Amino acid sequence: MPLQATSGAASYDAFGGGVPVVPNYIEEVFSTYLYTGNDTSLTINNGIDLLGKGGLVWTKSRSNDNIHWLVDTVRGVGNYINSNNTSAQGNDVNLIPSFLSTGYTTGTNLSISPRTYVSWTFREQPKFFDIVTYTGNGTNQNIPHNLGSVPGCIIVKRYVGASSQWLVYHRSASGSPENSVLQLNRTDAVITSATTWNATQPTSSVFSVGSNPSVNSSGDSFIAYLFAHDAGGFGLTGTDNVISCGSFTTDGSGNATISLGYEPQWLLVKQSSGTGFWRIWDTMRGWSVATGGGSTADLYPNDSAAENFGGANGNGGFPTATGFYANGGVFNPSQTHIYIAIRRGPMKVPTDATKVLAPVARTGVPTRVFTVTGNLTPDLLMIKQRSGGANFTWMDRLRGTNLPIYSNATQAETSKTLMKSFDMTGYTGDAFDTEVNGDGDTYINYLLKRAPSFFDVVCYTGTGSARTVEHNLAAVPELMIVKSRSSAYFWRAYSSATGNTKILIPNTDDAPLTSTSTWNSTTPTSSVFTLGTDGQANGSGQTFVAYLFATCAGVSKVFSYTGNGSSQTINCGFTGGARFVMIKRTDVAGDWYLWDTARGINADTDPRLRFNSGNSENNTEDTIDAASSGFIVNQASGTDVNVSSATYIGLAIA
Repeated sequence: MPLQATSGAASYDAFGGGVPVVPNYIEEVFSTYLYTGNDTSLTINNGIDLLGKGGLVWTKSRSNDNIHWLVDTVRGVGNYINSNNTSAQGNDVNLIPSFLSTGYTTGTNLSISPRTYVSWTFREQPKFFDIVTYTGNGTNQNIPHNLGSVPGCIIVKRYVGASSQWLVYHRSASGSPENSVLQLNRTDAVITSATTWNATQPTSSVFSVGSNPSVNSSGDSFIAYLFAHDAGGFGLTGTDNVISCGSFTTDGSGNATISLGYEPQWLLVKQSSGTGFWRIWDTMRGWSVATGGGSTADLYPNDSAAENFGGANGNGGFPTATGFYANGGVFNPSQTHIYIAIRRGPMKVPTDATKVLAPVARTGVPTRVFTVTGNLTPDLLMIKQRSGGANFTWMDRLRGTNLPIYSNATQAETSKTLMKSFDMTGYTGDAFDTEVNGDGDTYINYLLKRAPSFFDVVCYTGTGSARTVEHNLAAVPELMIVKSRSSAYFWRAYSSATGNTKILIPNTDDAPLTSTSTWNSTTPTSSVFTLGTDGQANGSGQTFVAYLFATCAGVSKVFSYTGNGSSQTINCGFTGGARFVMIKRTDVAGDWYLWDTARGINADTDPRLRFNSGNSENNTEDTIDAASSGFIVNQASGTDVNVSSATYIGLAIA
């Protein structure tokens, strides 16, 4: 008999022709998508198969006081319900007129110019999310579902019949969740009710409703949205969790550290021990590790208010590599809160480098607001003026907008208005500043996206003592670049080629220095990197950011080589050549040189920049050439990147 993979195993061809198991990834079942209305129908390509698999689209105007629109494939196009009111189902085909295999289309009523919008798409998938409709019988009944696990949260709404509250079951709502109810459209604390869930906890196949008319009035139609809790089912092994329904209790200052085992991208949270708004945060709109306890862009399922970003109500905490931090700027002291958290994606290892790197050459414009398109959703921006002596600017989504650090300088993270937002396909700038947008000046913009085995970003607070820091690279980091956010410290870098007792300093041209206190003489692993007592990488109470890179087959190569004094090909395992090359000499001092195809890698002079310098571009030498497997390096006296017997490290991206 042919053997085949069992549920939860990795995707592979079964021996003897059995059916292979296909792994599931969070990016296939959930999306946060941002767009701006233009008074026409828009196609939202978020990569979610709603046409074949089914799901829910939840849309809210960010810029205007307007209701939340929930449209799903079970009730059909045009049929909507609103989380912030009690009304029964309405119909408007100009909301979402069609579901697609790659997303959906909006009608003109969800594309009003110049409003900005967010949509959260939940695809039906066992161990993640399910949609169930049923007809009430007025007494009690068990409702079958296809979640494939015990629901962690169930949200029920009567959509045909009288108006009614949105009622919420949550596994952590109280010590007896089967007798506890929250209301999505209200700020109330937990209500005790034995008649709502029939005093019965849900199972992996059914949930129960009692005689409460808001969940079971006779002859009326109801819809239930079911969310899994730590059910596994994702990733290559089929054991990774992507959604958690839990609770936390804040300390006397309103703070709490929540462990999920993964970094979240989306959070629905509500105080359950008292009154309080429901809040939705996501990393696309802004949920970041900003100075002062985090920065959160609030939207409220129980309220039609526009997005609230910053200020006392926007200081709710931040995601971490293994969960999230709740800050007393929003959360009340010594109170219990429930949440639904969804894992950050992508989970799938990239195979196409154009989906994770976009080098974009541009010329500054005489308008303060401008857009840069790279056809990917960036997590890191590196921006350098080519024609002048401006700083080499780094900004990333995890730290938040307008908090630049400079790879050519030691200064701490600085609040400076340079951009408006990270966008779906690039970013929107907001400055006349010569760092990013001097009128007529030329620039290179590197847009990088986090992805397993390629690139990760981690923020942490130093302890002053040897410790480990968790990361989500899902591979052993071969190049790590660290900078203090809070102090004017030197940058630190680790290279697998120079080892765990050496440090490089990216803001200088220094040769590697011996330091057993920086990496604690310990090589990083696929889950953690180690720090010692070096204050410039782990100073007590100081905040830091780390950028981690690894070799990803066909996408990136962290390389090292020995110079031959003339010309040689650096084989990176690519098929179409490198679009980005960074090289640093390691036997003696040497700059951190940069080349890219947006500015030109060819058989003639190649424009070069340096991470460690604010100087303008130099294009007087033919230092590197194109090669399909990677790139060719030539010895040129201006860069000395192929001196005979000299040693080098670098990073190439296809």
